[in-house]
Amino acid sequence: MKLKFLTVGLLLLFLVPIHINAQKVENIHELFNALKLHPQTTGDLLALEKATTGKELAYSNLFPTISAFGTYDNYSAPTGMLPLPPNELLPMVQDQSIPQPFSDNIFRAGVSISMPVFIKSIYTTASKATYLQKSAKAKQQINLLQNEAIIVSSNANLLYLDALSKALESKKQSLLKTKEIIELKVKNGRASGLNLLIINNGINQVDATKNEIAINKEQAISAIEKLTGIRVNTPIEMLETNAIDSSAIKSLEPLQQKAIADKLTYRAEKEKLLPSILLRGNYNHSYAKAYNNDISIDKEYSTIGLVISMPIFNKNQYTQIKKSKIAYNTTQNELKKLDLSLKSQAKQLQNSLQLLYKSEKLYQQNVQDKKEILHIAKVSYESGRISIEDYLKYEDDLVLEKSKLYKAQAEKWQTLMKLAVIYGNNIENLVK
Repeated sequence: MKLKFLTVGLLLLFLVPIHINAQKVENIHELFNALKLHPQTTGDLLALEKATTGKELAYSNLFPTISAFGTYDNYSAPTGMLPLPPNELLPMVQDQSIPQPFSDNIFRAGVSISMPVFIKSIYTTASKATYLQKSAKAKQQINLLQNEAIIVSSNANLLYLDALSKALESKKQSLLKTKEIIELKVKNGRASGLNLLIINNGINQVDATKNEIAINKEQAISAIEKLTGIRVNTPIEMLETNAIDSSAIKSLEPLQQKAIADKLTYRAEKEKLLPSILLRGNYNHSYAKAYNNDISIDKEYSTIGLVISMPIFNKNQYTQIKKSKIAYNTTQNELKKLDLSLKSQAKQLQNSLQLLYKSEKLYQQNVQDKKEILHIAKVSYESGRISIEDYLKYEDDLVLEKSKLYKAQAEKWQTLMKLAVIYGNNIENLVK
C-alpha cells in the first residue's frame, strides 16, 4: 500500500511545477481578459511602443534640421560683417561718409538649415526599424500566448489536483465505513485489533496525501494570480473547441524579423562608406557700428548649397561593419537552431498528444473496472474471504487509476498549449 501512495506522490511531483491562483471565475476567458490588463501584458505593449518610436526616429533623419542662432563677437581688428565684392568696396573707400561693413564688435542673428539629399544608410536604417517593429509586435503576441498557455495549463493542473483530492476523500469515506465494521468486529472479538491499526494508518495516509495536494494547489493558484491578479477559488471546467493549426511555426517570427533587421544593419554600416549629399543653407543678419565713421549699420546675406562627402579612410567604420556582420551571422545561426528545435519539439508533442487521447479513454475504462473490482473486494472482506491488506490494495488501485486519468487529462491540456504557442494559434479560439 505504501508503494501505491509513493506512486501517487510521484505523479503529483510530475505536474506541480506548472503554474496557477483564488476567486469565483465563471469561464477561462475572464482570466484571459484580466491578463490583457495586467502589468505583465502592459510591459510587452510598452516594448512594442518603444520599437515603433525607433521606427519614427529613423525616418526623422530624413527631415530638415532648422536652427535659429544669435551671436556677439569682439575682434582685435575690424572684421567684415559679410562678404563684400571689390566693386562695392571701392566707392566706400573713396567716400568715408559711407559706412563700411567692418567693425570690432558685431551682433549676428539668423537661421540655418541642413537636410540630407542622399544618404543611403538612412533609408536602410529606416527599413531596419520597420522590421524591428514587426519583431517586437510578433514577440508581444507570442508572449501573450505563452501567458495564456500558462493560465490554461495551470487551470488544468488545478482540475487534476481537485479531482484527485475528491478521489482521496471518496476513499477516506469508504475506509471510515469499513472502520466502523472493523470496530464492531473487534468489539465482538471477531477480528484482531491489528486490523483497526491498519485501517487507521490507511486513513492517516489519505489525509497526509490530501495535505500535499493542498500545498501543490496553492503553488498552482499563485501562478494564475501572478498573471491576472485574480485568485481562483475553484478550477474552471474547460472544453477544447478547435484543433491545432500546424501550417506554420509562427513562434519563429520574432527572430525571423530580427534576422532581417540585423542584415539591414550590416548593409547600412557598409553604406556609410558611400558618398553622401547634404543640402545646407544659412541666413545671416548682422548689426554693428562701422569702424571708419562709427555709423550704425545692419547687413543681411544668405547662402545655400550642396555638400558632398565621402570617407577615404575610417578605421572605426570598418570595425563597425565587421561587428554588424558577426551580429547578423549570430542571429541567423540562432534562427536555424530554434527552427530545428521547434520542429523536433512540435513533432514529439503531436505524437504525445495522440497517445494522451488514447490513454485518457483507456484510463476511463480502467477506472470503471477498478470501481467494480473494489466493490467485489469490499464484499469479500466483509465476508472474511480476503484480508484487510488485500482490501486496502484495491482501494489504492482505484485511487491510483483515477490519478493516472486526471494526470493524462492535465498533460493533454499542457501539450495542446505548448503546440498552440509553437504554431502561434489563438488560444482563446481553442478553449472555452
